[in-house]
Amino acid sequence: MTLPRPPMRRTSGTPRRSDPRRHMAETEALAGFGRWGWSQDRGLWCSEGLRNILGVVATDVRPLLRRIPAQQRHMLIAALRQARADQPPVAVEFRLRGANDHWRNCTAWIRKDADGGLWGIVQDITALRSMSAALERSESRWEIALQSAHQGVWDSDVETGIVYHSRTWRTMRGMHPDGDPEDDHGVWADRVHPDDLPRITDLIARQHSGELARVHMEYRERHRSGEYVWISSLGAPVEWYPDGRPRRIVGTDTDITEQKRAEETMVRLSHRLELALEVSRIGVFEANLATGELFWDARVREMYGFPTDTPIGRTDWEGCLHPEDASGAQQRVAAAVENRCGYESEFRIIRGDGEVRHIRTKGMWYLDSLGIPRMLGANWDVTDEVAAHRDLQRAKDLAEARNTELEAAKARIEHNALHDTLTGLPNRRYLDQVLSERAERAAEKGDSVALLHVDLDRFKQINDTLGHIAGDAMLVHAAELLRRHLGPADFVARVGGDEFIIVCSYGGGQNRLIELAGGIIEQMRRPVPYLGHYCRFGASIGIAARHGGDVDPVRLMIDADIALYRAKARGKNTFEFFSEALQTEAVNTKRVADDILQAIEQDEFLPYYQPLFDAKTMALSSVEALARWRHPRAGVLPPSRFLSIAEDLNVVTTIDSKILRQVVDDHRRWRASGLDVPSVSVNVSFRRLRDEQLVASLRELSFEPGTVCFELLESIFLDEIDDMVSWNLEQIRDLGIELAIDDFGTGHASILSLLKLRPSRFKIDRQFLDSLTTSKEQRRLVGSLIDIGRSLGIKVVAEGVETFAQADILRDLGCDILQGYAFARPMSAGALEERLRSAHWLKAS
Repeated sequence: MTLPRPPMRRTSGTPRRSDPRRHMAETEALAGFGRWGWSQDRGLWCSEGLRNILGVVATDVRPLLRRIPAQQRHMLIAALRQARADQPPVAVEFRLRGANDHWRNCTAWIRKDADGGLWGIVQDITALRSMSAALERSESRWEIALQSAHQGVWDSDVETGIVYHSRTWRTMRGMHPDGDPEDDHGVWADRVHPDDLPRITDLIARQHSGELARVHMEYRERHRSGEYVWISSLGAPVEWYPDGRPRRIVGTDTDITEQKRAEETMVRLSHRLELALEVSRIGVFEANLATGELFWDARVREMYGFPTDTPIGRTDWEGCLHPEDASGAQQRVAAAVENRCGYESEFRIIRGDGEVRHIRTKGMWYLDSLGIPRMLGANWDVTDEVAAHRDLQRAKDLAEARNTELEAAKARIEHNALHDTLTGLPNRRYLDQVLSERAERAAEKGDSVALLHVDLDRFKQINDTLGHIAGDAMLVHAAELLRRHLGPADFVARVGGDEFIIVCSYGGGQNRLIELAGGIIEQMRRPVPYLGHYCRFGASIGIAARHGGDVDPVRLMIDADIALYRAKARGKNTFEFFSEALQTEAVNTKRVADDILQAIEQDEFLPYYQPLFDAKTMALSSVEALARWRHPRAGVLPPSRFLSIAEDLNVVTTIDSKILRQVVDDHRRWRASGLDVPSVSVNVSFRRLRDEQLVASLRELSFEPGTVCFELLESIFLDEIDDMVSWNLEQIRDLGIELAIDDFGTGHASILSLLKLRPSRFKIDRQFLDSLTTSKEQRRLVGSLIDIGRSLGIKVVAEGVETFAQADILRDLGCDILQGYAFARPMSAGALEERLRSAHWLKAS
């Protein structure tokens, strides 16, 4: 590269002349450009400045063009052609490789002169391009930094009102980063939240007036999404008018929406914390472990009784500790400090006024930003809680004591629920559980289970004669006796007034069961002394047994009950095993019972009548009504076919009532038709005499006094008639109904009972007449009974007279009335009416 020549130094004392060519060369060198020209006559010429730029000495164009990149070389040639074609001048920028292979950036201007020649200027812009690139890099780095900081730049020309906005400024508002029609100030003001606009407008006006220089403001601006965002704007003047007012203001905007949300969240949390501290009455403390200085908030000071303006130190806290709690509280704090950890503690303090308070504290050791160790924590005044806990503990202790009592009571209740209170034996509920367990075990292991149903005989008589206290004593005695006879695996329960159930396992044979039942019966029949009396009762036992999967608790109970029924029917004080024959009999009994109930509904029970005759005159004395059942399939059945079952069904009173009503109707009809039947007698059960409605039902019947007689059908303990029976008997007499005693002489009635009952007659039982014709002793006995009746003014009736020979003997002995098959069998009301009309009685059957 040819450099411009340095200026010639003038000789001292020689005047300096002006040189235009030299001045031009210096100007080209300083400005970095060179000139060139071309004409037909002169050809191509270059100034020294251009040769320096091009780095050449000669002016040959072709080597010069080869040092320019091809594309730019074509552009330069095209520009030369355009100039020769008289087109407007153009500037062409190109790169030129110098002699030292360094590239230069150049700009060429080409013009055509009036003579048709070309001339132009070439400027070296390499330094300018370097400066421009550096500036662009600097601006890029600044833009990147602002974008990284999420700050948008704005530049406001106050005079023109033009505002420049950076890309970040636009994007934080949801605008397109390269421009938006809503960038002018008026539209921007419309986006500001109405509540913030007055304040923002005032700050801007004050800054434009020169009152404020640097302005920082936070406000809400509507985002393109429609939501408001928080903007932090900081602006300051960079150019001023002569009067000091800003002419140009530059600033940055930052989106602080998340910061504001975080601040709002922090405020909410702070309020919640304050509210929680207020509600929970928690106080906060902080200790500087290096200096011993303490900070207590108002709540902690209130707890300890310290005024709010008094400095607090560690010694103040230690001085408040209760002597009994001080050592432990201090040790826990010291351990937390030593181990740099948290701690929890509860202790008592003594306030200045002497009041003792319970404090609970929790603290945490930490290092602050300066490396100073501190303890931060909270205190609770738990005095009321401690008192409440103490009260709760007392209540808990009391509740536990009561619970113990309740558990004992529950155990007693459960025991009572499963045991009989009198005997202490298990009850029916307990029995059901044991039977169920035994059945399950038998099904699993194939065991045999036997059940003994024990019923005490004559127990009712003890209750009725000596009272229920004596009866209870006998039940306790019986329970103890049963316990003594049982094995370890046996079980006994009381299931009724005088009924017990024994459950036992056995090997399958009946020997043990026979031995067990026999031993119980033998012990039960022994007399038991009680208050100077000897109580005698016995036991009847029904036994049922099953094996393995056939063990069914319900079936066992039914089978044992059937066997017990048979044992009592055999005369009591014995035992009976269940069998299929008993099952069949029970089924038949059930069928008969169902038929009896249906018969009552269908009025199938009716009276049959057997006449009674005067022993001397053989005239009709009266008729006895005997109950019969007109069975729809079996015909007319006597009481022996249904009476015992009816008694078990407790319907004998109902049958008596129906029979009595028919008897009264029949007798009234006979009298109305002229048939002479002096009176009718009806058998009445002892249970019927206990009926409270008996007298009322009799008053509803229409009969004449002296025409009806009640015969006491059962063997009754006449010496022990209760008040209800006595009252009914008196009322019966008042109604004109006579009383008679059936089966006299069987041992159930005494002379005193006859005097007390005052019957109009009694009947000698038929068993006394069996050997009357052959036995003198029997005749004397019957004669004695007749003498008793005559001496007491009671007529004597002999029932069961089978022959006239018996009738003659009874007449000779003084018997008053005769009844039996020798004279007439029981007959229906219609048959009796025919006999009454024919008057043919005295024909032996």
